[in-house]
Amino acid sequence: MSLPIGEEQDRSLLAKVCDDSDVTEQRRELLVDTTPLPEGLDLRLHRQLTFLIEIDRLKTVLRQSPLASAPRRENDAEHSWHLTMMVVLLAPYADEAIDVGHTVELVLVHDLVEIYAGDTPLYDTAAGQGQLERERLAADELFGLLPDDQAARIRALWDEFEERRTPEARFAKAMDRLQPLLLNWMARGGTWRTPGVTADDVRRRKAVIGDASAQLWEAAQRLINEGEARGWARPAPGQPA
Repeated sequence: MSLPIGEEQDRSLLAKVCDDSDVTEQRRELLVDTTPLPEGLDLRLHRQLTFLIEIDRLKTVLRQSPLASAPRRENDAEHSWHLTMMVVLLAPYADEAIDVGHTVELVLVHDLVEIYAGDTPLYDTAAGQGQLERERLAADELFGLLPDDQAARIRALWDEFEERRTPEARFAKAMDRLQPLLLNWMARGGTWRTPGVTADDVRRRKAVIGDASAQLWEAAQRLINEGEARGWARPAPGQPA
């Protein structure tokens, strides 16, 4: 009995992903390999569950930003959750009307590639070299675990966030810059104290907030200015401390 085309494609791709006899040395070990899912599951569902288990790794990717509520750094999953709440609450400040649901999708997806590519600290210029290529390769690998239609959908969301060509993507990026700023404020400097980083560097890195919301960018600058005045961020060379 022949399979429908879509299911047949899923079976073929699943074999490429899950056949330990042929592929073990051609791909990284997945979390699901340690406790394989039961046999006989719908093949499309199997791929979706494999992906959902794999992205549990996001909870282990540490960022540089300190938590406001505990003496440790946040992880990517916590960061992504925080952005979703910011989108829901701060959407009225967007300069252009945005689809809140779509923007939430963007912030949920935006850091998934760091599962394989790792987090790149905002103020680490050396680490930033080759970042986009690393993340594109990670996107190919991670999103490829999904059925083709959903892989294309998630990849399109990730590309949209990176390209910032839509109002939703610009607002999502603004939230991505504003959230750690709030955490650094609560830490009385946090990553603003990175060696060699000045308050002007912070302003340059955060300026994309203004691409989505003049009001939120004004608020962000007030936080940075006040942080600089309190000595939580270094003045630019030649400026009085």
